[in-house]
Amino acid sequence: MSTSVVLPALGESVTEGTVTRWLKNVGDTVNEDEGLLEISTDKVDTEIPSPVSGVLEEIMVAEDETVEVGAVLARIGDGTGTSAPAEGSAAEASAAEQSGAEQSGAEQPAEPEAPAAEEPAAPAPAPEEAGAAAGPTTTAPASAGKDIVLPELGESVTEGTVTRWLKQVGDEVAVDEPLLEISTDKVDTEIPSPLAGILQEILVAEDETVEVGSVLGRIGSGAAAAAPAETAAPAEAAPTAPAAPPAPAPAQPAAPAVAAPAPAAPAAAVPASAVPAPAAPATPAAAPATPAPAGTATTDDEATYVTPLVRRLAAQQDVDLSTVHGTGVGGRIRKEDVLRAAEAMAAPSAAAAAAAPVEVSPLRGTAQPMTRLRKVLAERAVASMQQTAQLTTVVEVDVTALAALRDHVKDDFLAKTGNKLSFLPFFALAAAEALQAFPIVNATVEGDQIVYPASENLSIAVDTDRGLLTPVVHDAGTKSIAQIAHEIADLAARTRENKLKPDELAGGTFTLTNTGSRGALFDTPVVFLPQSAILGTGIVVKRPGIVKVDGVDAIAVRSYVYLALSYDHRIIDGADAARFLAAVSTRLEAAAFDANLGI
Repeated sequence: MSTSVVLPALGESVTEGTVTRWLKNVGDTVNEDEGLLEISTDKVDTEIPSPVSGVLEEIMVAEDETVEVGAVLARIGDGTGTSAPAEGSAAEASAAEQSGAEQSGAEQPAEPEAPAAEEPAAPAPAPEEAGAAAGPTTTAPASAGKDIVLPELGESVTEGTVTRWLKQVGDEVAVDEPLLEISTDKVDTEIPSPLAGILQEILVAEDETVEVGSVLGRIGSGAAAAAPAETAAPAEAAPTAPAAPPAPAPAQPAAPAVAAPAPAAPAAAVPASAVPAPAAPATPAAAPATPAPAGTATTDDEATYVTPLVRRLAAQQDVDLSTVHGTGVGGRIRKEDVLRAAEAMAAPSAAAAAAAPVEVSPLRGTAQPMTRLRKVLAERAVASMQQTAQLTTVVEVDVTALAALRDHVKDDFLAKTGNKLSFLPFFALAAAEALQAFPIVNATVEGDQIVYPASENLSIAVDTDRGLLTPVVHDAGTKSIAQIAHEIADLAARTRENKLKPDELAGGTFTLTNTGSRGALFDTPVVFLPQSAILGTGIVVKRPGIVKVDGVDAIAVRSYVYLALSYDHRIIDGADAARFLAAVSTRLEAAAFDANLGI
């Protein structure tokens, strides 16, 4: 059965792409996530990875041909639809294709077949090839290397600065493993390796700025790079054995077998029996049986025990999966296990934080250069203050009813969505709805014109070790509390992990900054151009308040929060700000969010 490889969406406004180069040919074996072809659009040049492991059976779009997003580019299957393996016998071709599909690693099975016929005439090189685990399947490309270029990092980003190389020359890298860190005027991000191999050359030094498309370094094939460390002992123990295997041409199945990281020795025996398909499931099947009771062994085989949903939830809750005991079938870690672990961590952490003495920072008494991100923030803040007329209006909001609603639904919300329910999603939705009623607060200034955006895109201020970043929740006014809470948690987590995409920082029309997350009552946040306003939300506190009970004033315990709106007085008047804040306050005090929870 074949799998279609389609042109994925490459950006909101990208509708088509041009195939610039195929990295594989029909009949080649490809691994999941291995680069398959290169696509060029009007915004970015990028590689399209293979969605599955198997054999490239058919190429549907030729080089230099332009197709729309969603078009089928190629088909990958088990190899029965190709004629490439016809050089060997039908049984050998089937075994090679099946082995290539089940065991990632053989990039070009057709190439080892031809040398196999010549190996008996050249016995001297044969032991060397066998000693290198019978299959640096891409020996030739290893010497040439593949260029690692600086990709497009946003519509208006034209250059980037290398802030740190995470790998050094000679280091092995895996596909999608972070290779270096790049800083631009919009985002600091990691550049992943497009292929597995060895970093052969670094062409751009740290702190050096280059344009988009520049070559940063070169990587050679890593198919045999990881293998020698694992197979060196077997190769030395049996140096005379290689002469025998090449004769029946087992080098062809041996090449894919080497790429399997753990079972290097067993994999060599599997092709000999010509039944690699049953052998591959046998290893994962045996794995659950042993670590199942322990539960903590799931980190050794996350693909078996931990689903992407559970991994994402664990990352959001800062839960180490190696410490979680799975209660699912076979020791599988479930969502409920992660939530219980997060709750167990919360109370001790809060108590420890309250009792812990203040630590003296190692920065005390030192001088440190500004990071590129800090320089950009400083420049933008000064420019904004110089080019706009900013002031701040503050209101106090009684959120007692909202606090009661939150307390009532937060456990159910956490169980159903995997996200903790804070006040911030309520503030975000109330602000987005108020922006729809008072679009001047959402507007921008372009020359002598006031531009009113058609959507309410909330930039959420996120504090990171590198500085303040503001990922965007688009069309916030159309989303539920559950959707907003999930997006905020996801964006914040990926921002702090330096995994945010540049486009996720673009398009904001209004900013929300939760200064109360660090205990502040309120502050006077700075508006960053081109936006015209920013809302700061303080900490929700309980204190005595005056309420009406049967028409009589009484003192009761109430929950209050300060909302501070900073705005550009060039287009927003004090009355506009007051009306906007009044709308937000009314919405929050009514706490009529039952229909907006989304659970």
